[in-house]
Amino acid sequence: MAMKWTGKVVGGALGLLTLGPIGLAVGVVLGHQFDEHSGSPQPRLNSSDNLAEIGERFFRATFRIMGYLAKADGRVSEREIAAARGVMSDLRLNSQQVQAAIDYFTAGKHGNFDTAAELGGLRHACQGRPELLRVFLEIQVRAALAGNNMEGPVRDLLTRVAGRLGVAPLELAQIETVLRIRTGSFHQGQSQGGYARSNGGGAVQLDQAYKVLETTPSASKDEIVKAYRRQLSRHHPDKLKANGLPDSMIEHAKQRTQLIIEAYELIRERRGI
Repeated sequence: MAMKWTGKVVGGALGLLTLGPIGLAVGVVLGHQFDEHSGSPQPRLNSSDNLAEIGERFFRATFRIMGYLAKADGRVSEREIAAARGVMSDLRLNSQQVQAAIDYFTAGKHGNFDTAAELGGLRHACQGRPELLRVFLEIQVRAALAGNNMEGPVRDLLTRVAGRLGVAPLELAQIETVLRIRTGSFHQGQSQGGYARSNGGGAVQLDQAYKVLETTPSASKDEIVKAYRRQLSRHHPDKLKANGLPDSMIEHAKQRTQLIIEAYELIRERRGI
């Protein structure tokens, strides 16, 4: 029987990842299905493929795989445990959710953990929802960076995990780049609703801003605007929620969107768009 959760993280500042299983239908979201974004219809929701079930599986897989990756070198360090705790804290999980996350993390560390089955189930549940799989990988990369800077065998394991989910190494590298920017020199100060700007003309470096939008300095103004809209559409919290992202994961999407907005604003100011 699926656990029931109270999704409380709905407003806040965009960007840290993780999901919380929601037993109540997260399917009552927005009132529209974002069919205007792509001309294709949204996947049909039925008894075996519904938003609540996707959220539950996403949450479970998130922390199981996190535990599996943390033990990539044969042991889980205090820093890696702290990194996992940091994800739970940043996502504002309640005490019940935190305990479930810890249990799943512990299960993922066991030698008999079936990684292939876990990832296969997640990929099936998220079929037709590639944005959710990207969010899943963002969470794993974030934890791995905080845990050991993605050094040693964890990098290879993460590449394999991405491959099982149908995500190419190039896209995984882009995820890592953006997350390194966000936690490093991309911003120098952080306020509660976004990223603070420095006195020297903005904490967001221009070259990094282009990377966040997945474009280049040689792109035309129209191409930059299209890249900005594409990234906003991909990471929009409402769209992800409508596709099954649990409420406890919305905080990550919001912070990710804020990063995209700040990157675009810097480029727009510099280029007069």
